[in-house]
Amino acid sequence: MFIFKYLKQPAMFNIESFREYCLKKKGVTEEFPFDNETLVFKVNGKIFALTSLVSEQFRINLKCNRDLIPELRAKHPAVQPGYHMNKEHWNTVMIDGSVSKKEILKMIDHSYEEVVRGMTKKMQEELKKM
Repeated sequence: MFIFKYLKQPAMFNIESFREYCLKKKGVTEEFPFDNETLVFKVNGKIFALTSLVSEQFRINLKCNRDLIPELRAKHPAVQPGYHMNKEHWNTVMIDGSVSKKEILKMIDHSYEEVVRGMTKKMQEELKKM
């Protein structure tokens, strides 16, 4: 188990529930490929979600279809261009209570599905068999 240093974490959705939700998906691993402070979730070796474990504010980076990005950013001020990521394909979601848990889970699902959709058919079939 990790020691999380977030100062602000709404009770409705926190780092533990984020981690558990991601790990329940097929083919997902958690890693620290960049440093020991950035928790990364991958499906078949491809990143679909990440978060800093030492940030003052709990936030997560999620992949997003570029057609949905403007809508999500307009609808939710807490959804911002991906921090340290390609702004055309990634959002940073501030977990501050302004976005419902249901919406956050949908965004995580979408990120996972976007990454899986970009895989080869063979990789997708292998993932289905897991």
